[in-house]
Amino acid sequence: MNKPTFHIRPATKADVPTILDFINGLAEYEKLQHEVVATEALLTETLFGEKKTAEVLIAFEDNIPAGFALFFHNYSTFLGRPGIYLEDLFVNPKFRGKGYGKKLLARLAKIAVERNCGRLEWSVLDWNTPAIDFYKKLGAGPMEGWTTFRLTGDKLNELAKK
Repeated sequence: MNKPTFHIRPATKADVPTILDFINGLAEYEKLQHEVVATEALLTETLFGEKKTAEVLIAFEDNIPAGFALFFHNYSTFLGRPGIYLEDLFVNPKFRGKGYGKKLLARLAKIAVERNCGRLEWSVLDWNTPAIDFYKKLGAGPMEGWTTFRLTGDKLNELAKK
């Protein structure tokens, strides 16, 4: 039996249904399906429209989508340089254990270095010990003493009106 072929490429507009499938798969894994309101139309607009707000890498095994990484630039005032924030990293369960998540992160690190970014960062759910262990093996560490805050929905709209 031949070894499967593997490659990573930037997503295109034609990949929007696949990206949404990955988002739903991640939401299911994280038990957050109730929070997904993304649609193909929204993803097309925000990822490939006039004002692109994020980028996506898709990993393939034998031309079958195996995983994705969705990311965007942020900025570090302390470093005086941009960074990359990894919003989502997901490998379909049937493709796990083959190093594809590590390869996606390595490609993202390469992009960060090529773009002269000062850091690559992401968040992970506290209960997701397999992911935490995986990230630590790569040399990443948690941000001790930092807590993420978020405004969404009505609270975001209320503050915007003040």
